[in-house]
Amino acid sequence: MFLDYYRLREQPFGVTPDPRFLYFSPAHREALASLFYGIDAGRGFLALIAEPGMGKTTLLFQLLKRLKGSVRSAFLFQTQCDSHELLRYLLDALGLDSRGQDLVQMHAQLNEFLYREAVAGRRVAIFIDEAQNLSDTVLETVRLLTDFEAADRKLLQIVLAGQPELGQRLMRPGLAQLRQRISVAVGLERLPAAETFRYVNHRLQVAGYDGAELFTPAALTLIAERSEGIPRNINNICFNAMSLGCAMGCKKIEAKVVEEALHDLSLESLVQKTKMAPAVTPSPNGVARTYYSWMKAHLFGRKAYLNAVPAAQARRAPLPRRRISVPQAPREHPARSRSQSARSPLHFPACNPRRPPKSNPMLTLPAP
Repeated sequence: MFLDYYRLREQPFGVTPDPRFLYFSPAHREALASLFYGIDAGRGFLALIAEPGMGKTTLLFQLLKRLKGSVRSAFLFQTQCDSHELLRYLLDALGLDSRGQDLVQMHAQLNEFLYREAVAGRRVAIFIDEAQNLSDTVLETVRLLTDFEAADRKLLQIVLAGQPELGQRLMRPGLAQLRQRISVAVGLERLPAAETFRYVNHRLQVAGYDGAELFTPAALTLIAERSEGIPRNINNICFNAMSLGCAMGCKKIEAKVVEEALHDLSLESLVQKTKMAPAVTPSPNGVARTYYSWMKAHLFGRKAYLNAVPAAQARRAPLPRRRISVPQAPREHPARSRSQSARSPLHFPACNPRRPPKSNPMLTLPAP
């Protein structure tokens, strides 16, 4: 962590919507004042529309902080739901038990709660974040919530916060009644370069930094250019630049460190793009060369192999066997006795079983 290295009490560029770190640019200051006045005056329906990463949730938390003690509030951020689930989320956020109740019962319970709060002199405000995800049916249910009113004031204040898609949907003819009930609509603008410099220094001061300028002017100029003035982008770039600067031992963040941090943040540097090669129709000459290569590698090579096998066998062929003439023993006359045949010159004595017989060189044939 770079907190000790740069002598910081806490993370200056975190991802949570901490209202202490909210930088009051002219657009943010005006939006906060308009929303606060609309709720205080009981205007009923208000809208905050801005691009992603502009600090809408942080601004709403700052507004809740200022309304604390005077307004009973509920913050809803789960907008992927139907009408029944939305009412259940709302009652749970207000501390009411909604288990086993249908829409009619939940409406009646909410009406009783709003009446009790009005008698006690407290206002009730609902903040719905990421409202662009609500379906048209759920938006109509939200519109009907503003029907909870007394003769002289609205019993429920509703703030819709969302991305520009929310504004586009509110301009549809089917949501004309909801659009007509929105009495305060504010937006947030991107920070120019000068505001970006002050934004970075503001967050560093809130985090406890009291040294010299941590980011050089060239680094701040690069941050303002590449972040496009969106606070969330500024936070990500500064966090990575400070982490990299701490690893490199840099007491001051220069433009080259920011450039390296931007490279690390780029998804293009992590994902290798594979380009598909265009399909090329082979020419007749190319087909011929390919076919000849195959013939040469398979057919011609096989023919050469078949021709080489007989030659190799011929070189390793065994010598012809020589015929050895062995004198034939004369036929024994039947009249001869066994003793005479035993004295025949071709009579071989019995071999000694304990000693192998001696080989006769005249009878040895060459090995194949």
